[in-house]
Amino acid sequence: MEEQKKNPAQGLSESEQVQVRRQKLADLQAAGSDPFALTKFPQDAYSADLKEEFKDLPNETDSGKQVALAGRMMSKRVMGKASFAHLRDDKGDIQLYVRRDELGEEPYAAFKKLDVGDIIGVKGEVFRTKTGELSARAEEITLLAKSLRPLPEKFHGLTDTETRYRQRYVDLIANPEVKDTFVKRSQILKEIRAYLDEKGFLEVDTPILTPFEIGASARPFYTHHNTLNMDMVLRIETELYLKRLIVGGMDRVYEVGRIFRNEGMDPKHNPEFTTIELYQAFTDFHGMMDLVEELYKRLAQKICGSMVIPYQGKQIDMSHWERLTMIEAVKKYSGVDFNDWQTDEDAIAAAKEHHVELPEVPTKGAILAEFFDAFVEDKLIQPTFIYDYPVEISPLAKRKPDDPAFTERFEYFIDCTEYGNAFSELNDPIDQRGRFVQQAMERAKGDDEAMMIDETFCTALEYGMPPTGGIGLGIDRLVMLLTDSPTIRDVLLFPTMKPNP
Repeated sequence: MEEQKKNPAQGLSESEQVQVRRQKLADLQAAGSDPFALTKFPQDAYSADLKEEFKDLPNETDSGKQVALAGRMMSKRVMGKASFAHLRDDKGDIQLYVRRDELGEEPYAAFKKLDVGDIIGVKGEVFRTKTGELSARAEEITLLAKSLRPLPEKFHGLTDTETRYRQRYVDLIANPEVKDTFVKRSQILKEIRAYLDEKGFLEVDTPILTPFEIGASARPFYTHHNTLNMDMVLRIETELYLKRLIVGGMDRVYEVGRIFRNEGMDPKHNPEFTTIELYQAFTDFHGMMDLVEELYKRLAQKICGSMVIPYQGKQIDMSHWERLTMIEAVKKYSGVDFNDWQTDEDAIAAAKEHHVELPEVPTKGAILAEFFDAFVEDKLIQPTFIYDYPVEISPLAKRKPDDPAFTERFEYFIDCTEYGNAFSELNDPIDQRGRFVQQAMERAKGDDEAMMIDETFCTALEYGMPPTGGIGLGIDRLVMLLTDSPTIRDVLLFPTMKPNP
């Protein structure tokens, strides 16, 4: 039998500690003091608020303020007739000073039996110790919930990433900086919503279950609807439903949406993730560029307090955004000029010369995109817009009026990673149908990520959609950037993982 890990502080294995804690609970219940029978506690104060309120309180001074605190006991140091403990609530930590003479003989004995990890309520006066630490002098302590499992050693020993992701609840207890990340995630979403609301956008909800994969090139998750007796998919994008709303006269809409793609997993990809897609009538992709730049500058300042933010050892300057066409970017970083290619054969020859992988359908535009992937993307550390994408890889974007081989589309990159995708949306129903047909042909040839024909969307376009700019951006990657997190699993409370055997 595998030797169980010992807790040096207790000298007991984890299973032995669990047994001890269960026995303590049984003793309490037998004595008529079941903590799980309690339903509430009159909490009226938080650690961080008290520290701010009494930041100028001198050492060895009582505040005169009585408070009721509640949270998890994170440490305990018993010293005869007086003890110290630390309580962690929703806003931080505060020290507790527990004296037998003030608490009483029996309550003090009960306190000494408490375990680190127990959830307690404390009533008492706020004061500052002679060493300068703001504390609460405990006059009453109530056990609100018994922790039957010990926290990681000294409550900061949870470092194994696999365990941290599987037991996020323990991770949040043991590592306060993890909680800070998710607080920031909430703040980021709140700030994005505030920005879009100020711009007159309306937040909406669209279906998660769809009749087939629409709106993107991705592999879906399938399910079955029993009542309708039909297969359905979890959405891979929110785009086509949102554009139907533009047709319906809702000129500015957005959705914070959960997206599902049955694809690979790596530090930047999870099969379930969050995007924001927004659409604005009567503007184009340049309008979307301006919106993105303005939004990211605002987020950097509001969330990070600076336009220059650290990310994985680099300094990212959000105050300056470079704008390059794909042709310009490929020429800048590879020396190859798309305009020198007269035919697809010229492009194929250039790809072979520069050892660039050929796409399944080796057209000039598709090969240009392969050159971008090979030579450009890993150079784009500072914020950069790349625009004017070939029509072959942009089935939902409007063609450029002066060069129909390209579309009014951009993606933007930070630290060699794509963060969002935007178009002047295609609103020509005939052109849209033709591109869907081309995608369907490629799907028939074996490309299982090519789009299917969405007849209902084509019908909607036939009623008329105004010129529209649209963008989709990944929330998880944005949170990674603004919290300096190296992997997407660090910004998802419960990342997708294979169950333990």
